[in-house]
Amino acid sequence: MGHHLPEHVEDNATLCQGLDVSPEWIVEKTGITQRHIAGPDDSASDFALQAGRRALEMAGVRADEVDLVIACTFSGDYLFPPLSAKVQRDLGATGAQVFDVQANCTGFVTGLTIASDRMRADPTVRHALVIGVEMLSRYIDRRDVNTAVYLADGAGAAVLSRSADPEDGIRASAFHTDSSNFEAVRMRGGGSSFPLQGRSFDPAVDLMEMNGIATWKQAITHLPRVVRQACEKSGVELASVDFLLFHQANLRLIEYIVRKLGFDLSRTHTNVERIGNTGSASLAIALSEAVQRGLLRNGDTVVLAAVGAGFTFGASVWRWQLPSSGGV
Repeated sequence: MGHHLPEHVEDNATLCQGLDVSPEWIVEKTGITQRHIAGPDDSASDFALQAGRRALEMAGVRADEVDLVIACTFSGDYLFPPLSAKVQRDLGATGAQVFDVQANCTGFVTGLTIASDRMRADPTVRHALVIGVEMLSRYIDRRDVNTAVYLADGAGAAVLSRSADPEDGIRASAFHTDSSNFEAVRMRGGGSSFPLQGRSFDPAVDLMEMNGIATWKQAITHLPRVVRQACEKSGVELASVDFLLFHQANLRLIEYIVRKLGFDLSRTHTNVERIGNTGSASLAIALSEAVQRGLLRNGDTVVLAAVGAGFTFGASVWRWQLPSSGGV
């Protein structure tokens, strides 16, 4: 595991200079006290590269031993070519297959599942590098309380390697989509329905829009269900899960869902309060921090879960195994 965060930290007092809310209001509603914001010379590919290098170093895996690179993002450097291709080039993982996954904030769970399935299907894939990375501050209005209080920048990465014990690693995943609120969280500008060519910049179209109430309702309804479904598919009793990690959208939301699943906060790790919501990167960064802090033990049953725009939901159950070399 590895992650990277920009140096610049924006606290609530600074942000609130352009908003009609107080720092205390932000903490009450979201738990967030500050967020990491990229500088003007930063890029998603550079963040992804730094997180990927740290993950490979921890795993003891050389770049030329990586056979698959997956970048999970909805704020890459370009519309195309894929961010993963640039990471592959700059890492020196010249033999690796590459592709990007755009599942919004469910991206990292999705990417890990795809990588695991790919490794099961093809025994020649030795190691997979899965990266979640976002530059969300580039796509929001800093005066919009619905986005500015939450969204931030960063990257996290995981190396998946083969294990001698088939019980190690991913046990099962479950996914669900409720598209009834498809328009609730969106960015239309630049899409083929709202091309940039032939029109001037329109903040109502060209910046992110978020309906927080719709997101909350969707998450508390479907995220616990998809966690239970993943456990059922894995043959694991929910109560026997040792540790859970969630997309870091809102501390109050995580607190609610943890309690709804019958756990307390000692069975999870959060960082949204000091990092903000980093989209597809958030779960990867939280997992990287949990590993660094020794919160996961070999043999633990670990659940990863996320909700993303659309709305999409994903959860995976893992038997945690960190080899002596450090890889996942």
